[in-house]
Formats: sequence, structure tokens, C-alpha cells
Amino acid sequence: MSVPSTTPRPAAAMTDDAVGLSPHHDSELSVWPRLEELLPQVTKPIQYVGGELGAVVKDWDAATVRWALMYPDAYEVGLPNQGVQILYEVLNELPDVLAERTYAVWPDLEALMRAHGVPQFTVDAHRSVRRFDVFGVSFSTELGYTNLLTAIDLAGIPMRAADRTDADPVIVAGGHAAFNPEPIADFIDAAVLGDGEEAVLEITTIVREWKAEGCPGGRDELLLRLARTESVYVPRFYDVDYLPDGRIQRVVPNRPDVPFRVHKRTTMDLDAWPYPKKPLVPLAETVHERYAVEIFRGCTRGCRFCQAGMITRPVRERSITTVGQMVQQGLEFSGFHEVGLLSLSSADHSEIGDMCSGLAEQYTGTNVSLSLPSTRVDAFNIELAQELSRNGRRTGLTFAPEGGSERIRKVINKMVSKEDLIRTVVTAYTNGWRQVKLYFMCGLPTETDADVLEIADMAHEVIRAGRAATGSKDIRCTVSIGGFVPKPHTPFQWASMSPPEVIDHRLKLLKQAINADRSLGRAIGYRYHDGEPSLIEGLLSRGDRRVGAVIHEVWRDGGRFDGWSEHFSYRRWVDAAARVLPGFGVDLDWYTTRERDELEVLPWDHLDSGLDKDWLWQDWQDSMSEYEQDDCRWTPCFDCGVCPSMDTEIQIGPTGRKLLPLTPVTALKVPTGAQQ
Repeated sequence: MSVPSTTPRPAAAMTDDAVGLSPHHDSELSVWPRLEELLPQVTKPIQYVGGELGAVVKDWDAATVRWALMYPDAYEVGLPNQGVQILYEVLNELPDVLAERTYAVWPDLEALMRAHGVPQFTVDAHRSVRRFDVFGVSFSTELGYTNLLTAIDLAGIPMRAADRTDADPVIVAGGHAAFNPEPIADFIDAAVLGDGEEAVLEITTIVREWKAEGCPGGRDELLLRLARTESVYVPRFYDVDYLPDGRIQRVVPNRPDVPFRVHKRTTMDLDAWPYPKKPLVPLAETVHERYAVEIFRGCTRGCRFCQAGMITRPVRERSITTVGQMVQQGLEFSGFHEVGLLSLSSADHSEIGDMCSGLAEQYTGTNVSLSLPSTRVDAFNIELAQELSRNGRRTGLTFAPEGGSERIRKVINKMVSKEDLIRTVVTAYTNGWRQVKLYFMCGLPTETDADVLEIADMAHEVIRAGRAATGSKDIRCTVSIGGFVPKPHTPFQWASMSPPEVIDHRLKLLKQAINADRSLGRAIGYRYHDGEPSLIEGLLSRGDRRVGAVIHEVWRDGGRFDGWSEHFSYRRWVDAAARVLPGFGVDLDWYTTRERDELEVLPWDHLDSGLDKDWLWQDWQDSMSEYEQDDCRWTPCFDCGVCPSMDTEIQIGPTGRKLLPLTPVTALKVPTGAQQ
């Protein structure tokens, strides 16, 4: 669907009053009567209805601070998002605070909403997003940026932050992509780096006090109070100067009372934050339907491509006893039949063996299954395999060697040998699994065709070894390939990207190599993302404020749901970049396939993840010499900078405790309305 360049605000939204400045009643706030008439005309209307088990609807007039929380994707992707669920619950536990959820609407409903004047709404009470005090948006990927613009426009909020008034909510970005919010700096009012639990409470306190004082100084004063915390980034208070060749000269505050650098938030002692306690149970099918417990946060394995591992340091484990209590409470509330033990590398938890055996014992005889969605090749063993399959249900197993050759795995610091992989996969096959998924990346720094072709050799050996170990030909593996995207705050933030044609050439060679042996190739599934979406993600990942004009141009040209292959248009992005970027003296390749040098000012240098830039640069140099860095959990500190600069420390066990309570659960009560 093409959107005109000057999209009018929905008629309903244009009459919305300022939040908190005039009284409203629930009956006046709900857009449900108008929305309900449209739902029979759209696909999956149930995703817009709300009323899930775990959902909260609070009295509007009893709340002093009101949050609308968004995961900028479809309901089926957004509802299971752990971050949004946690913040939703943390905020709604406060008696004078109200939090509701909103998700991206599909283009069919968007067109009807525009035609009938229905604004962006929450699914909880179907209130207009524009009426809330704070509009919080959590980004896991940069490809959700166009969906943010759709939501802002449908809400009737001015697209550019500079044009907003006291009548508009403060738009706050969070999530991993917020560690470089510069491409969307024109569209957001603020960004929070790092963990959100304590950050949303601090923001709520500031908004509450500002409103209690009569909103002195208006919107500008509220944003200034947020900026003074030194952990909320307000782009309007910073100016960017550029050099003649297009590089950034400096990013500096434009007023004396805001900090030069903004620091990330780190929540310590995860046992004090046992959320979600009451997980949302979806009404419509979603990508994950399980009770998920984050068993630890952070990772120090040091994979050089991994932004999540770098920006979430240090490692903070949740104790085995808290995990057990959360699982029991979460399952009793939700009726879910699967428990996902989440982290960046779940099998690295210091008590993962006792945790899995304790949970398996606890739920013996029930239909509850355990899964480790992220499992390192070198951390999976027979004991884990047996516990994960104890109740007869084997959830999917995914292992991520990331690189095809041992050489490239040294470059990216993924210290896994081919022998490790074969041994691990054989363990899975001999314990009843018949299919595993292997994840790799293409386009890594220094990569050659030969590095990628070794993926085929590895997959063939996996099938041979599995057949030999089990005596069965009913063995399969799926090879999944993603394109490498350099990310901010990683050693690869300086790296050049491979052009899409190079990625696609290597993927074609790999497919031919996998199928060269038909007997083995038949047992190997092959899934890949071509190079084009990765290049655009790279533009958005390392972009500066000038890229905002490209995002806006793509959105005006109909860009929606760019994370979905069926909606993504590479040509739309390339054409928009060609129209916009030359006016700034740069182009698409300048942002993507160009390698940065050591002294270049990066767009996110004023945003402090705790990582020392000199340390990151040295690790980038170490990667070129294929030097492997150990995990600082078990070795002396490598001076990455996080613990001293953030006043944090690694928090790991073992605690020596066992899972409690130890009484086996013979049958779980499934609450009325819970998904079976």
C-alpha cells in the first residue's frame, strides 16, 4: 500500500486533548465501538481484541501516570516479547500507574483506520495512544523503525519530536537497538540504554512529580528532568557537527545542564525482579507459546559479532531457587505446557544441570516440557539431553557454530571445534532427537568462499555421524544462514559489510555443495536470508541522524513490516537512499561496505555501554590475527571496562542450593481461558 507524502491525521486523533490536563472517562476514551465495525474486514481480527489471561485494565481517572507500551511488530511477534511483558507488569503493580499495550497493525487494518478516523489504540482498553503520558517502544531490531512511524502517524502525534506539544505523549525508545537511536532521533523524544525495570520506575517518578507541580516549563522541562538523570538520552539536547567528507566531527550538548555522555542502566540482583509473574496468554497464535524465565542476563563469551552479549555485560545469574519458584507460579497461572529457560547462552548457567534435573523431577508425569532456546555447542551434554527429554517431549534444538571454518570461528571468537559440534549433535541424536538446527552467518570479516563451503562439509559429517550412532537413516539437520550485520558497541563496529551480490554468490555455492552428495543432501534442510535485508539492517544499525530522512522516505513510499520478507522491498530502500543521502554528501555504501578507522567519531560514541572503546578496538585488531579471547567469568578480568565504569560486578553461582519446592507436581490446574 502506498502512503501519500503528507498523510492526514485520523480525524478522531486530531481532537484528542492533552493527557492529564483535562479529565476523561473510560467510555469517552475507548475507540472500540468504531474499531469493532472494522474487524470483520481484516485478517486475524482476534489479535486486536485484547482480554488475554494476564492482561490488566485499570481505571483511567485513578492513574496519575499512564504508559502505552509497544513492540513495533505484529501481535504474534510482539505479545511474547519478554521485555514488554516485564515492564507491563512492573508498571501496573504501582497503584497510581497504568500501562497498556499496543502493537503494529497490519496494512489491511491500517487502511481502514485511516478511512474511518480510528487512531492507534491499545489492545487492553482500546484507548487512543495519543492520550497517554509516555509512549514506550522496545526495539529488538532496527527493521521495526517504519512500524514506529506508522504508529506515530495513526496516533495523530506529530511525526517529528520538534513539532510536538504538551498535548502529545513523550516517546521513549528502548531495547537493544536503542544503543544507537540516532537514525530515529528525529522521531523519538528520548531513549533508555540498558535494562528497563528500574528505568521505567525512575521515569514514572519524574513524570508524576512534574504533573503534580502543574507541569512547569511544559514538555521541554520534563525532557530536561529526564536528561539530567544521565541515563535517559534526549536527542534534542545534542547537536551533531559533520566534517566535509561526511564523517561526524563531534556530538555535543547544546545546553549546559545535560551530560556529555549518557550511561546504560544495569539491573543487579535479578532475584529481586522475578518477572513476569503473570505471563500473558495469547488469544491468537504467536511465535512462542511458553512460560519463559530469564535464568541469567549478560554474556562474557566475547563473540565479536554479538551486540547482545557486549551491551548486557556483566553476567548476572538468577538463583536456582528463584527460577523454581517463578516456574511454579508462572505455570499455575498460565497453564502453559512448555518452560523456556532463556538467556544468551542458557547452558552456561553455573547450576544449569541441577536446574534442569530439578525441574524435570518436579514435573515428572505431567505434560510440561523444558527447552533451552539458546544452547552452546560446547555446553550441551548427555545429562542435559536426558533432562530436557525426561517427559517424552523433545523441543527443538538449535546450535550456533556461526562460522563454517575453524579459522573464521577464531576471527569471531566462537571457540567451537568441528569435533565439539559432531559430539554434541550425536549426543542429541542418541537421546531421541531426530532433527537439529545449525545456525551460521555469511559475510563475516575476512570470510572467503572456502570458509562458507566448510558449512556443507560440517553438515554432511553431522548426518554421517548421526546415522552411524543411531543405526537409522531417519536423521535430519537444518542449516540456517543469516547475513552478518556489524553492530554498535562490538569489536566489529568498524567492519565493512559484504555487498549483497557477494553474500548471494556464496549462498548459491553452499547450496550446490550441500546437494553434491544426494544421499546426505536429502537429509539436510537449507534456509537462508539473502544479502539485501542484511545490508539495509546495516544501514540502520550504524546510521546517524541523516539516515532518519531515508526511513521517513521509505515509510512515505509504503514501507511497513520490513522484518518480514514478504513485506520487505530492497528496491524501496535503495531508491530512497539514492534520493536522500547524496544531499548530505554520502551514500548507501558509505554507511555499509566502508570500513571505519580507529579515530572516526561513531554516531553512538556519546552513549556509554560501559565498554571501553580502546578495548573494543584492540579486540577488533585481535580478530584480524585470529586471537581467541577467554570468558572472563572463569579467568582474570580483561579490562573491557564494564564493571568499574558501571559500578557493577559479575554475579554467578553456584549457590549450592537445590531447586525448591521438591514436591512433584502430578497435575497442573489450567486456569479458565488459558491456552491448551
